[in-house]
Amino acid sequence: MNLTTRPPRSPRTRLGGYVILPRMLDKGRAQIAGTNGEYHYNCPLDEHFIKFSGIDPEALLQELRAGKGDGEILEWIIANSKNKHTELEIKSWSSWQEGRVPSSVETREYMHEAQKKIAPSREDIGGWFDLLDVDDYVTFGGKA
Repeated sequence: MNLTTRPPRSPRTRLGGYVILPRMLDKGRAQIAGTNGEYHYNCPLDEHFIKFSGIDPEALLQELRAGKGDGEILEWIIANSKNKHTELEIKSWSSWQEGRVPSSVETREYMHEAQKKIAPSREDIGGWFDLLDVDDYVTFGGKA
């Protein structure tokens, strides 16, 4: 996974019903390969998944170092997560994450400034996933 030539998967992409997880796996694999560029494994976004699942991010990174694919990683997460959730709980959490917006004055200001830099004319950026998707697109040559 080379994140200097393309972005990780969208935070909206799901694995086992979980949003954020596929993007986190891409960043972990890139970190291991030394090709993560500006992307960071176990960043604040990833921490939402870590907290919900109860997975140790370093243990997950070890599984990635072993070369496991997404399906194998999902099986490992199911077996090793401290927080066991039903399919409905995972779906609800993922839907909530997908619609999450800045919740404080500071984070609203941060998001506003980021949008001004990358996509000032866009009116469809309301939440964090929207901002990440457009940032990834623009970073790799797309026109906002």
